[in-house]
Formats: sequence, structure tokens, C-alpha cells
Amino acid sequence: MPNRLMNDRSYDSPHFNYMSKNQCEKIHGAALDILERTGVILYSKEAIELLGKAGADIDGNIVRIPAGLVEKALITAPKRVTLFNRDGELVMPVESHRIYFGPGSDSLYIVDHRTGKRRKPVLKDVEEGVTLCDYIPEIDFVMSMVLPSDVDTAFADRYQMQIMLSRTKKPIIFVTYDYEGWPVAVKMAEVVAGGEDQLRLKPNIVGYINVTTGLRHNEEALKKLLYLAGKGLPAIYAPDIYSGVTGPITIPGSVAIVMAGVLTGIVISQLKREGTPIIIPGWGGAPMDLRTMVAPYCHPDARSIMIAMGHYYRLPVFSIAGGTEAKLVDQQATAEAALTLMTEAISGGNIIHDVGSLESGLSYSFAQIAICAEIIRWIKYYIKEVKVNEETLALDLIMKMGHSEQYIQLEHTLKGFRQHYYPDLFERGNYDSWVAQGSTSLAERASERVEAILTEYRPESLPQKTQVKLKEILDRAVAKAKK
Repeated sequence: MPNRLMNDRSYDSPHFNYMSKNQCEKIHGAALDILERTGVILYSKEAIELLGKAGADIDGNIVRIPAGLVEKALITAPKRVTLFNRDGELVMPVESHRIYFGPGSDSLYIVDHRTGKRRKPVLKDVEEGVTLCDYIPEIDFVMSMVLPSDVDTAFADRYQMQIMLSRTKKPIIFVTYDYEGWPVAVKMAEVVAGGEDQLRLKPNIVGYINVTTGLRHNEEALKKLLYLAGKGLPAIYAPDIYSGVTGPITIPGSVAIVMAGVLTGIVISQLKREGTPIIIPGWGGAPMDLRTMVAPYCHPDARSIMIAMGHYYRLPVFSIAGGTEAKLVDQQATAEAALTLMTEAISGGNIIHDVGSLESGLSYSFAQIAICAEIIRWIKYYIKEVKVNEETLALDLIMKMGHSEQYIQLEHTLKGFRQHYYPDLFERGNYDSWVAQGSTSLAERASERVEAILTEYRPESLPQKTQVKLKEILDRAVAKAKK
């Protein structure tokens, strides 16, 4: 077939820019003004000294950062963060509009898929959640999901890290509840990777750092950032602001404060070690629900603005979707998961976390993860590139068939029908077949699928020597934390 267009242009996937370049530049300019005139409060002597030596204005622990320092840091911060699996294979090149999906961390409750009851989670739930995520192909990375209540919560993060490293090959985003757990988690990862250098060269972990606000950076967050930067390991540095509560009611103003905090983290990381990978949050500046004082996960307000800022800086983004404000796996849960997953995906939210969370992050549901996996698969079929070429146009076949409409019987159909989307959980049969199969709801089918996976699947184990080393690190860390 002859080419009909000389300069035919294609995109890897459908996507849109939520903010114009001009809008992003205005927010960036406002963030620079905040940093230069108002400054940020830092509770870290090392961070203050690094900034002072680089030319920032120091007034006690108030630091005013000149625009030149920010612009330099934005040059040296990598535009691409590469994450590997446990076997050292590159599985997540995080850049541009590439998107990856995974769960969240540390929910206080779980809605048990076996009973439907909301309860406190235990270590077994962490094990089962990680096993489930390791199995499901639509889940690209793993987080701990729930906070186990059958160990002391002061050091539960040490157990969570040991379980994640042992039960999945996929990249891990980890959280610790204090700074003391931070080097323990990294040490465990270094043992699994085969050493400090091997982990730096092929990182399979990312540290997730929550920061007080964009203008006030707590000591623990800064120590965590400096520790990872010193090792050259990737970090997510995430200050937050709620418009009308900790920032102005106008969303762009609150976003500007968030960006001032993010830029502070970028500057500090690059002063500690140029080229250290850093990932910015894909949320911030959204309003709290002033009727209930709940911080919603599934709001349309401010969604995608921080993702647009990430693309403006050409930096990787850690975004949030697949959760819900609903208290159980119901219509609201599915609707909010679908809406947020789609908007984050087409906005290019890169690392999209909190798949499966309920109750604004307070609860988790494995059944919800299974439903979200179906939604993610649908989205991936939607956004994949449409290949228009000689093979897909099939003109020779159309000419041969003429006015016949009996394509279903052809070898061409048999060879190609599997390329289309066929749901696993969403119902597509007729009414009688649905009744014959038990008249189940989506939530019921999702719970059954989760139980089948947990019954039949066993993740690949670490070598015995590595397991022993992890257990030794865990035991020492727990004993130290108890003192």
C-alpha cells in the first residue's frame, strides 16, 4: 500500500496537558518569590549549612534560597529515574508520560475480603497484600498497604520492609515511621541487591518522605532526604498544603507553597550529591472538606496541577489514584477509582500509588485492588498507540471479501482477536449466563479472585542465606528500638 502521508506523526499514548506552559511558569515564579522573600524554616543543621555555603541567606533556621540555586538544581536533577526489579532487570524507566501503578502504605484498617468486616490489620495481611501485588500484572510496584497491629507500631516498618523484600521482585516504595528505621530499610535492600554499589547502580527501592508543609521542613524528613542523597538513591519528597487550612483558599496560591517546598528538597538533594534522583509529588494544594474536616483523596480540585508542574520541570512524578472515600467496596469505590486512575494516567502521573485504598487512606481492601487492576487494564488498552499501517488497515483482505460480512470465520480473525480487551472481572455475558454463574456482584467476584490468587500463588523466595541476613538485621533493629 502506498504511503499517503509524508510526515505522519504518532504519539505513544493519548495524553493531555492540564496546565499551559504559561500557567506553570507563573506558579514557578511565585514559588521562587516565596523562597527568596519569605524563605523556608529548616530543622536540620546540615541542610542549613549546605545552603549557606551555596549562597542562601540564613537567619537562624529561616533560609531564603536565591533563584539561581534553584535553577542550577533543576539542571542537575535527573529527568529520568530508573527502577529495577529484584533480579536487576530494568522494569520502570520513569520519565515523560510513562505510567506505573501500585498500592499505598500504612492504612490503619483493612476491609477483610473473606468476611467483609473492617478490622485492624496484622502481619499476615502485609504478607498477603504483597503476594497479591506480586502476582497481579497490572501492579508495577509494591508498598506495604497496611500498618500491622500485632507488632509494636513504633518499629512495624522494619517488619514491613523485610516482608516486601522477601515476597516480591517488583520495585518497592518504602516508608518508615522514624529516621532510625530509614537506614535499616536501606541496609536490608543492600543485602538483597548484593551491596551498596549494586543498589545505587540498579535501585529497586524508593524512599517516600512526607514533609510538614512547603514552608516548614521537619528534621526527620530532611535527615531522610540527606541520607538517601548521600547514597545516590531515589527519594520522593512530598510537602503538602490544604487550601483554606494550611494555605490560601485559592488553589494556585497553595500549589505555589507546595512547589516552594518541593524545590527546597530538590536544591538540598543536589547540594548533597549532584545527580541524585528525586521524584516530586503529583498532588498538593487541594482543599480539605470543610464540612467534615476530612482530607479527600478523590477530589477533582487541584488534581493534575502538580503533575503538570512535574512535566514543566521534566521531573518524575509520584501521583495518587485508585483510592476512594467510600467505606466499603461499592459503586462509589469503583467510580472514584476509575475517575482518578483515568485522569492520572492521561495526565502522565508516572508512579501512581494508593490503588486499593478506602476511607481516604484509612482502610485498605484487596478486593478493591483486584477491581482497580481491571480498570487499569482497561485504561492501558485505551491509551495504547493505535497503529495505522498496511497490516492493520487490511485493505487486501477487505478487497478480497468484497461485500461479504463473514469475517468471524476467517483465519485472520482467529489470529488477531486476542489483541482486544476482554475483561476478567467486569460482567459481559447475557443475563441468563450471569444468573447461572451465581448472580454475583463485582465486589463478590473480586473477593473470589483475591482468594484464588492467595490460595494458589507463591512468590519466588530469596536465597536462604539472604533471608537469614534480613532476619538478623530485623532482629537487631527491633531489639535496638525496644531499648
